[in-house]
Amino acid sequence: MSNRITIAEAAKHVGESVEIPGWLYNLRKSGKIVFPILRDGTGLMQCVAVKSELPEELFEELKHLTQESSLIVIGKIRQEPRAPGGYEMDVESAKIFQKVSEADPYPITPKEHGTDFLMDHRHLWLRSQRQHAIIRVRHEIIKAVRDYFDNNGFTLVDTPIFTPAACEGTTTLFEVNYFDDEKAYLTQSGQLYNEATAMAFGKTYCFGPTFRAEKSKTRRHLTEFWMVEPEMAWADLNDVKQLAEGLILYIVSRVLEKRREELKVLERDITKLESIAGPFPRITYDDAVKILQANGSEIKWGSDFGGTDETILTQQFSQPVMVDRFPTAIKAFYMQPDPERPEVALGVDLLAPEGYGEIIGGGQRIHDPELLMQRIHDHKLPPEAFQWFIDLRKYGTVPHGGFGMGIERCVAWMCGLEHIRETIAFPRMLYRIRP
Repeated sequence: MSNRITIAEAAKHVGESVEIPGWLYNLRKSGKIVFPILRDGTGLMQCVAVKSELPEELFEELKHLTQESSLIVIGKIRQEPRAPGGYEMDVESAKIFQKVSEADPYPITPKEHGTDFLMDHRHLWLRSQRQHAIIRVRHEIIKAVRDYFDNNGFTLVDTPIFTPAACEGTTTLFEVNYFDDEKAYLTQSGQLYNEATAMAFGKTYCFGPTFRAEKSKTRRHLTEFWMVEPEMAWADLNDVKQLAEGLILYIVSRVLEKRREELKVLERDITKLESIAGPFPRITYDDAVKILQANGSEIKWGSDFGGTDETILTQQFSQPVMVDRFPTAIKAFYMQPDPERPEVALGVDLLAPEGYGEIIGGGQRIHDPELLMQRIHDHKLPPEAFQWFIDLRKYGTVPHGGFGMGIERCVAWMCGLEHIRETIAFPRMLYRIRP
């Protein structure tokens, strides 16, 4: 029996007869030779089927295969620098598992397709080389994120998807029916629960899906996305900045080390990623407003940045830039005001270069119970829903802080994508919930 391998393992089996299961990616014909190109999820393998070396019936089957037909190919691996991946297989045998009907052919062809068509066929579009490359970069980013926190003494603690109250205001919550007519909400963030786990474990993080009911149609927004959120006890704003900078540097390094081939498929200009180095520029919100106004923005002090503002700002820097001390009024209720200037908060946004905008937002949290209660009242939030959160300040309160990083925005930046919809297998947007 032949040894079954993946295409990615071909280099280890040169000169051997092996079998590779997969799908027909493409087919070229040249007289009495056909060249089925097989994909198996790990790469592409050009197979060489010679008529004189195969049963006539099998050769004819291979010759008339249709795109995305499933099959198992058996043959000998050899080096071929001109072939995709650098190796070819000389076909000795094959088994066609399913031939896609010519009357109902695979809908995604090499011709140009509109975005709506591709998104409607997202379940099939994922088979393309470009989408493969993006999802593999995403995989590497997620692995890097987990390794970074795991290697730096953080404990992963999962937080609830169903929550009884908002953590960043009620206007962007997805409401769901819970038991006995009780209302619950899909989580916007695990951060409030992270504060509890940080008081138990010191340094923790959660990593999971979050939901925002913003009716936004921008290229940077999804209604369901994945976020990693670390939280640290005994930490101030500077600690949060250092952690965020370290995470980004680690991610960039890992993607460049492990996913250069994928970046090449995406035609990403890697010189811009290779130039990323710490320490990142650090400016205040005050400085940022002045820079924006000098570059044509109509922003006024007290307003949050829009997507255009973030783009203008990041165009002034080749590195990610950290902006801190935003107005307290536009930040979440739990953000610690600057003791020397209470109208600004000890928060920070990290903006990616090349116009990709905010990918990290966080800061120092309020640790004084009376101040926290006042902020809850200011934001017109129900105090009873946050009693457990206030308890954290009553029993051994300490300065603490953390941040959230959206995986999809990070993927868009690493891959150089124009729109965030390609950064996740099945995106959920304002007008898209299928497939």
